[in-house]
Amino acid sequence: MDKNDIEIRLLQITDLYLDALQDFNRYQITNRVMYKKNDEYMYKDNYFIEYWDELKKEQVIQSLIKCICTGGIVVGAFKNNKLIGFANVENKFFGKYREYLELPYIHVSYEFRNYGIGRQLFHLCCEKAREKGAKKLYIGAHPSEQTQIFYKSIGCTLAVEVNKEIYEREPLDIQLEFVL
Repeated sequence: MDKNDIEIRLLQITDLYLDALQDFNRYQITNRVMYKKNDEYMYKDNYFIEYWDELKKEQVIQSLIKCICTGGIVVGAFKNNKLIGFANVENKFFGKYREYLELPYIHVSYEFRNYGIGRQLFHLCCEKAREKGAKKLYIGAHPSEQTQIFYKSIGCTLAVEVNKEIYEREPLDIQLEFVL
């Protein structure tokens, strides 16, 4: 794949029509997951497959629209005018020093993974979050080994402060942060 064919940019509401993810392939096979036992993180075997159906894709689009409407940031990766990756940063500061912003989504369509698109989306989110005054990004990250490897490779670490609301949405997620 020619990386020059990929356009990474800030999204507007007009980019997020209900079937914008029609061709998006959110597919992931997980064989191992990270979990916490006695204040220590380790991996265990746990096989499952995740796939977004059309209803889930519409829910994600609605969430991204809401993010933009409330002052958040949504970025996307396009190939031939099709959305093949996206990430977003909410506009609600939290933490003891109100320095965190949440990065709830970062996804790349299955067939476009391992080309650096997720990394580019992440870096653009970091840039835009810094412009908003954030000091840290907060990520409730999927516990799959592949996901954890990705976040570690871009410099994320275990969250210093755990956001209870985000943790309770997905208690199996690993709570991470990235210092901007």
